[in-house]
Amino acid sequence: MELDPVYQNVGLRNTEDTFKPRTLNHRQDEGKHEKQRGSRCLVLMTVCLGLICVLLLVIIIFITAERESLFKSYKNTVEEFNQTINSLQDNYTDLTQKKLELETRVNNLTAEKSQLQNNFSSLSQKKMELETRVNNLTAEKSQLQRSADTLSQKNLELETRVNNLSAEKSQLQRSFFFKSNELKSWSESRQYCRDRGADLVIIKTEEKQKFISSIIKDRVWIGLSDIETEGRMIWVDNSPLNRGFWSKDEPNNKGDEDCAELIPTHDPGNNWNDVPCSHRMKGICEKN
Repeated sequence: MELDPVYQNVGLRNTEDTFKPRTLNHRQDEGKHEKQRGSRCLVLMTVCLGLICVLLLVIIIFITAERESLFKSYKNTVEEFNQTINSLQDNYTDLTQKKLELETRVNNLTAEKSQLQNNFSSLSQKKMELETRVNNLTAEKSQLQRSADTLSQKNLELETRVNNLSAEKSQLQRSFFFKSNELKSWSESRQYCRDRGADLVIIKTEEKQKFISSIIKDRVWIGLSDIETEGRMIWVDNSPLNRGFWSKDEPNNKGDEDCAELIPTHDPGNNWNDVPCSHRMKGICEKN
């Protein structure tokens, strides 16, 4: 705005130098033109300032809108962030609850494991006790089986003995025993028995031994000798001696002692003696 007079002066000086003879009207016209030019510049500047203001207003509006958009975006982001935080807090709460539940379950499983281990130990102990008991029962069973076998064997022996006793009893019931009244040698006593349909007594069982010992009161001959073969005692029916009822340290065969006698003593199970066959004593006869 302040430059216009300068331009005006410059123009005037140039005009004056070029066209010195000027009129007053001509100067007035130039002054009007100068004023119009200044008005146009002012209008132009005003329009420019208006445009600049409009532009600034648009920029401000744009910035404000952008700010509001950013604010809304920030607000939405904050809300999403809060929602995410709330969701994470809920998840954390759920995870904490699940953790507590898992810890409780682990504790329960640990307690159950301990209980199962205790039960297993108890069952193992009971198993060992049962195995020991089974082994003991098996050993006891084996012992009982051996005892049963032994008893069965003894039962068989007893049955055999009972049968023998029954046969012996029947034999004793059928037999007739008598004793000679005269003192004779073993051979003479045997002949005495044979003359009467009998023979000197044969004793092969304990029952018969006890029975004969119970009915005599004197030393008597029995039908046993080793006359035929020295050291081999046989009965008068030529059967070998399988079991003897000798007194202690008998037979000793001192002085050619080849014949057997029965001596009545307090021990009816061991009362035989070997003596010389020439000794004279009574004999006991058996007749079937």
